[in-house]
Amino acid sequence: MTGMSERAASVPRRMIARLRPVAGRAKRAVLGKVRPGTNRSTYGGRYYGEGRDPLERMGLSGYERYDRDTSNANVAAFVLWRHLPVSTSLDVGCATGFVVEALAELGVDSAGVDVSDWAVENAALGARGRIRVADLVRGLPHDDGQVDLVTALETLEHLPPDTIPHAVAELARVSSNWVVATIPSFGPNRNGPDGWFQVKVRDERVAHYESLGPDYTGPVPFDDLYRDTDGEPIEGHLTIASYDWWESRFAEAGLVRVDDVERRMHRDLYRFGMTKYWNLYVLRHADTPVPDGPVRSGSEDVDVEQRWGLDQRVPQPDDAELLRGVIDGI
Repeated sequence: MTGMSERAASVPRRMIARLRPVAGRAKRAVLGKVRPGTNRSTYGGRYYGEGRDPLERMGLSGYERYDRDTSNANVAAFVLWRHLPVSTSLDVGCATGFVVEALAELGVDSAGVDVSDWAVENAALGARGRIRVADLVRGLPHDDGQVDLVTALETLEHLPPDTIPHAVAELARVSSNWVVATIPSFGPNRNGPDGWFQVKVRDERVAHYESLGPDYTGPVPFDDLYRDTDGEPIEGHLTIASYDWWESRFAEAGLVRVDDVERRMHRDLYRFGMTKYWNLYVLRHADTPVPDGPVRSGSEDVDVEQRWGLDQRVPQPDDAELLRGVIDGI
């Protein structure tokens, strides 16, 4: 695989095979986000599983099963709460608000927005009154620097490439300190597992993109995007690009990638068997101080892990292979 990094080239083929069905679940819907800036009618109750066989949307929406556990909202809330000193947050693309609910349980004054009226009307119990309908493309109904932390988890890839600069600028505008995103990405990643093209571009085009080497940043042209069973881009993913490409877009909005915090989060994601499913970006404004380590520790952490069942999760052996040489002690 010409031009690929050693870590990316070492991804076991059996793992890639497992990623294909996961595309509709943990990989593509780590937090079950709805794409913003699109026809709201597409994202009504049927999209979320209302009145249909849960297997019907396999690989199309990621909502064949959807709750706090399967959406990994507890994992998301835990790592954000543990590693970032924040008291207020906004989850952009929050769906029914599981992350909002989980962060609220941890004492964060959390809120969320989503383009889906149905999702907001059917919010998780602990998110009711905390989430509202809004569209990232049209602009968020929030003041500059209104919250400590803005998250966009499995959301930005649903936007067309030409809208990304504006969308990222909106995230940066509303955040006073931190932005955290998870985005399906390819190419070298200095803080966690490298990305790859499988289940992001058409199978017959994977070898071509691998041959382009690490200097290729994308975005992948529309015609080459991976497709679902209806022939549409998988789960509406419209922007598939490299870690370097996304980091440049964040930098244009004045956001700095925070290597140390990303690596700390990946330590937890490794423990929970999630690190390869999160193409993670932790970003800050230039004047935001970086904590020296986790901001929660000891019995406080243990209590949350036990209460949410996170202590029952186990690392995946192939994750250790992907993190070798990146995260010390794994």
